[in-house]
Amino acid sequence: MRFSYTAATLAMMTGSAYGHARVWDLYVNGKAVSAANEGGMDKYIRSPPNNNPVKDITSADIVCNTAGSKAAPEFAPVAAGDKVAFEWYHNTKQDDIIDGSHKGPALTYIAPYSEDPTGAVWSKIGSQVYEGGKWAVDEIKNGGVSKDVTIPSTLKAGKYMLRHEIIAHHESDTTYDVNPARGAQFYPSCIQIEVTGSGSDVPNQNFDFQKDYKYSDKGIHFNLYSDDATTYKAPGPEIWSAGSGSGSSPAPPTTTAAPAVTSSAAAVPTTLATQVSSAAPVASSAPAAAPSATAAPSNPPSSGCKRRRSRKARRSAH
Repeated sequence: MRFSYTAATLAMMTGSAYGHARVWDLYVNGKAVSAANEGGMDKYIRSPPNNNPVKDITSADIVCNTAGSKAAPEFAPVAAGDKVAFEWYHNTKQDDIIDGSHKGPALTYIAPYSEDPTGAVWSKIGSQVYEGGKWAVDEIKNGGVSKDVTIPSTLKAGKYMLRHEIIAHHESDTTYDVNPARGAQFYPSCIQIEVTGSGSDVPNQNFDFQKDYKYSDKGIHFNLYSDDATTYKAPGPEIWSAGSGSGSSPAPPTTTAAPAVTSSAAAVPTTLATQVSSAAPVASSAPAAAPSATAAPSNPPSSGCKRRRSRKARRSAH
């Protein structure tokens, strides 16, 4: 159940930006937050200017990508206990999400809102790795949207940041610090949300990506073609257990009298247009620089990370 060495070699030699991806929108309880086909990029998603991966885990870009320190103007409305999912795309909504050679986990974190997302503020609430012969990225590629992640029902009301990332392991048999042309590829994206509810729990794992992600982590330095995917452990902490001695730090900021943007799209929630400071700092200038799955091809696409065929409207399956 491992990829062939030939497939591994070809996939690692033919990578290019055409196989990469970004988060397009947030889904709440199965429905897109934005109006149809609009997406949430640069609204409540701190969208990077391109779909390139981040590979330097010591860079501030590892947290929320290259535009991570630039606040978006809105917050997506979410209630404690809601299920959220993340829609990915390549260059346009009609493209396939990501090249088939890119395989790995999808991880979700939460932190109290701040214009600066760096530092020891993050807690993990979702981890989708390898199940049923498929990686989480395979599921996203096939369906367009990640699996649901539940916002803790006891989460304190207020503004938060969601950080969703996929990690592509097709070149991570070595690490970026050893060979900057290779290494694991991280695709982090941060979404601003405002949570309603009556809970009292505040995330308190205090995970710091720049300090706590290590090149020696087995979930970062992983050979997709010879290591056992069934024993793969994603990097980062365990899932945060809300209600189990959760922090009593001050509640995240809440919004008063925030107007909502109405949408004409049927059955799609409106986006809460809470304005954030216009003096947000500019984006970081740091460079962004298994067993084989049963559905995995014995040979990778001939052009590696190329643009894929136009994808169908997959959301109907979710």
